[in-house]
Amino acid sequence: MLAIDRQRRILNLLNQSETLRTIETANDLGVTDETVRKDFEMLEKRGELIRIHGGASRPERIREELPFTERQAIRRDEKRAIAKIAASRIQANETIFLDASSTVLTLTEFLPDLPLTILTNALNVFIALADRPNLDLICTGGLFDPKSRSFIGLTAEKSLQRYNIHRMFFSGNGLHLARGVSESNSRQAAFKERVIASAQDVVFLADHSKLGQKAAFFFAEVADINCLITDQTADTEIIEKLKEQGVEVLIGE
Repeated sequence: MLAIDRQRRILNLLNQSETLRTIETANDLGVTDETVRKDFEMLEKRGELIRIHGGASRPERIREELPFTERQAIRRDEKRAIAKIAASRIQANETIFLDASSTVLTLTEFLPDLPLTILTNALNVFIALADRPNLDLICTGGLFDPKSRSFIGLTAEKSLQRYNIHRMFFSGNGLHLARGVSESNSRQAAFKERVIASAQDVVFLADHSKLGQKAAFFFAEVADINCLITDQTADTEIIEKLKEQGVEVLIGE
């Protein structure tokens, strides 16, 4: 079977199911796992699917709000590369806000051993950093959203008003050159909009699949972002246009 026919078959299978597993797809097509992985990679570059741990998913499903455990497994290597660069930006005695995104949770693995105040609305971030003695760790509280494992709503928003936030690390479902940053969840979007207004250095962490994309609710313009940290596969044209709009762009390796 030619690659073009095999990839067409993969897309047909994906239309019948929200996700595909690599091993099962290889068995269906009568090819090796490695062949399917290469097909997934090629289809992802064309925007036809999104690779996840052990398989692939429809791109529109990724732009919806997936359960956190699924989001965490997507593009793990890219998230680690982005997180390392983000961690190098942090300085001692800063007040840092970390959102509930899976990329920001990855950042906690590389957080420098410095005295810091960490603000977060993310239960997973709070748990990951709970045993760090050099941190003043503060959770916003608020209405708990089980899908994102985070706190949102008026209580969460108001709890941040008293703090001077030096750096905000966050992500979203998409970054569009004309429209800005968007989320699939309106309450998440409203919360992040409030944090951006209080932060001095607004740092957006996004792998290449989010660049040029739009979700349901926009909460920040490109001009609100000080820095984008992305991965090596990011569209160079989008990167150059972001730089022209005054956004610092850093590439994780």
